[in-house]
Amino acid sequence: MYERNELNMKLISWNVNGIRAAVNKGFLDFFKEIDADIFCIQETKMQEGQIELTLDGYYQYWNSAERKGYSGTAIFTKKQPIKITYGIGKEEHDKEGRIITLEYESFYMVNCYTPNAKRELERLEYRMTWEDEIRKYLQKLDKKKPVIYCGDLNVAHNEIDLKNPKTNRKNAGFTDEERGKMTELLHAGFTDSFRYLYPEKENCYSWWSYMGHAREKNVGWRIDYFIVSSSIEQKIKEAYIYPEIYGSDHCPVGLEIF
Repeated sequence: MYERNELNMKLISWNVNGIRAAVNKGFLDFFKEIDADIFCIQETKMQEGQIELTLDGYYQYWNSAERKGYSGTAIFTKKQPIKITYGIGKEEHDKEGRIITLEYESFYMVNCYTPNAKRELERLEYRMTWEDEIRKYLQKLDKKKPVIYCGDLNVAHNEIDLKNPKTNRKNAGFTDEERGKMTELLHAGFTDSFRYLYPEKENCYSWWSYMGHAREKNVGWRIDYFIVSSSIEQKIKEAYIYPEIYGSDHCPVGLEIF
């Protein structure tokens, strides 16, 4: 498959909200069933050596935060990359284990767990700096070859992307500032794969609060994405959201590209 067309793949992204907990809630069942070429996870919440996952046929790359039980990302891939990069080369951003980049012959795979602006928006200023740095980083990669960028990006871009936009207008994940940065990214030469295929599809969410039976009522937010360089947007075959898959407060999202 790869020899014919390296960009002929199924990819999955999932904020597992603690990989050790997720493994006890069926993570491996979904992993095996979906049989993705590349499977990215966020919020691993673990240090090196705290879990041994046997994933036959996959290379594993982990980036843990310095702080225990916090943040962290991992990528499991069937095809060995040319190069693996952890972080973006900025110390203030790289100590939380939020970025892994795999370089392949014809594209870059970037897995991201974007910082949450938090209640009272105490981290919004940092978030704005982060967004600018990540956009520059992705643009730099994109000049060399196309980028596939995925993960929990902690923003519902437009009103269609969450159940209650009016009451959440100034809350973390739906501030004008965060939404504006997503717009800037998309205008910089990138495409939201789900909205590319389904610009007006409603009630499609990837995260639900544990409070108030939000998931049962589908009172959610779409904050998990596959974003690709606009130069390869025509290669988007399908974009998925898997709300039926439990194990985290997020569900997996997927991309098929050809």
